Amino acid sequence: MSLALQFCRQKSLLMLYWFHHSFGINILQYITVRAGLAFFIGLLFTLFLMPRFIAWAQRSAKVQPINEYVSAHQGKAKTPTMGGIVFITSTILSSLLTVNIMNPFAIGGLLTLVFYGYIGFTDDWGKIRGGDNLAGLSARAKLTLQLVFGLAIGIFLIYVAKLDTGFYLPFVKSSLFDMGLFSIGFWVLVIIATSNAVNLTDGLDGLATVPSIFALLSLSVIVYIVGNASLAHYLIMPKIPAGEVVVIASALVGSLVGFLWFNCHPAQVFMGDSGSLTLGAFIAYMAIIGKSEILLILIGFIFVIETVSVILQVGSYKLRKKRVFLMAPIHHHFEMKQWAENKIIVRFWIIALLSNILALITLKIR
Repeated sequence: MSLALQFCRQKSLLMLYWFHHSFGINILQYITVRAGLAFFIGLLFTLFLMPRFIAWAQRSAKVQPINEYVSAHQGKAKTPTMGGIVFITSTILSSLLTVNIMNPFAIGGLLTLVFYGYIGFTDDWGKIRGGDNLAGLSARAKLTLQLVFGLAIGIFLIYVAKLDTGFYLPFVKSSLFDMGLFSIGFWVLVIIATSNAVNLTDGLDGLATVPSIFALLSLSVIVYIVGNASLAHYLIMPKIPAGEVVVIASALVGSLVGFLWFNCHPAQVFMGDSGSLTLGAFIAYMAIIGKSEILLILIGFIFVIETVSVILQVGSYKLRKKRVFLMAPIHHHFEMKQWAENKIIVRFWIIALLSNILALITLKIR
């Protein structure tokens, strides 16, 4: 039996084992090849499932409760929500067919998708049933679940995946210090902050989708590098056997591209918290295993801007009884200034693209 065939069988690459056995193709041990296949499988799953989900949601009146303070959004009141369940499901299915599920970092990535997908689904379902954006999980319940699942992921990374607990900064190629068990608290903070930041950004058609794709692509480059001994040595980066997570990320990117087909303006479906909370958590997970938690500020710059705008708005109103923006998050501020929705979305996409290019440039700077 060939080494590639043994690899497929031992690593439970279900569809690819059959593919190799039937056609004798001997390239499936490469992460890049399986990542490409995962992308298209995730894309096709989403393109197949999403129209059926939209039709079901419209028949069942599973639509997005609209914020009454944004009058321009009242025309979206009949748009189905919870579309994140479809692209997360497509990602998991695609990953199970292509990823090495014996790799602990891949297991951690899949657990992140399942855990935070559960939180988002529970919140979305409550909003739909109650017909109100405030009818989902309470802020305390949501934060508690995020904290519990974040702790579970952090503990898994230390005790099962044996992840390096060093603290790294951009431009500094070696660890500044070892965080030890304190790294769990740091990672939980990164996961919760990023999860909620993407959730805040998801307010316009496609606004969170494309910056998430850019972030996943940048982090895939980083995780692939740290997972490849030669590249990691060349770029003086830590060596972490997490390359398999690139396959999951590629499946998620493909699923997001399929979702964008229906989510671009005017959107036929929204991702809901099912998608945004899960996306943010997985982006944070990739930053953690790629030792790029601080660089994530640049990779997810749009998410940072949106979050900071809310913090400034709330803080200013509580301290000075004055608002900094016409409305927060900041994309609503531009809506209030009568910017066309497409203009806001595309300009935010451009900013996200530029910030990710800058983030990747830093990898070679010593």
